[in-house]
Amino acid sequence: MACATTSVSSEATEVRPAERVLQSAAAVYFVGFMFHNGDHMRRGIDVVTRHVFWGGIAVGLATAFALALVVMRHPMASRVAVAVGFSTALGVTAAHLLPEWSAFSDSLPDGNPDAMSWAAVLAEIGGAFTFGVAGLYAWRAEASAVDS
Repeated sequence: MACATTSVSSEATEVRPAERVLQSAAAVYFVGFMFHNGDHMRRGIDVVTRHVFWGGIAVGLATAFALALVVMRHPMASRVAVAVGFSTALGVTAAHLLPEWSAFSDSLPDGNPDAMSWAAVLAEIGGAFTFGVAGLYAWRAEASAVDS
């Protein structure tokens, strides 16, 4: 009985440098995201408004979608990383680092958070911003590859 072999081109399985940067940034963002949300669980979800709670759920869904695209090496992963990374960095900054400004606030400066809460928020903001920058880098690299 003959055994069929399948040939996969090395180009299809090769991870390009920009893609590796995006994958690494996705891992950094995931760690920050989990740290921040773990801190919310530690503090109790009853300490945030329902607006902050549901905003966090929306960020979680967008994050899961964006990270899944990166893992699957989807062609849209870099663009979604830009959108999710930068919007999350901006949203978490507005919700946690600005003084109380609306129902979407969970202001750390106006509260009495411990060092872990500060570290968790800053880790997510940094990770999300890194994810957005890596998305831009990968997107530009993809555009350059198409142009050449």
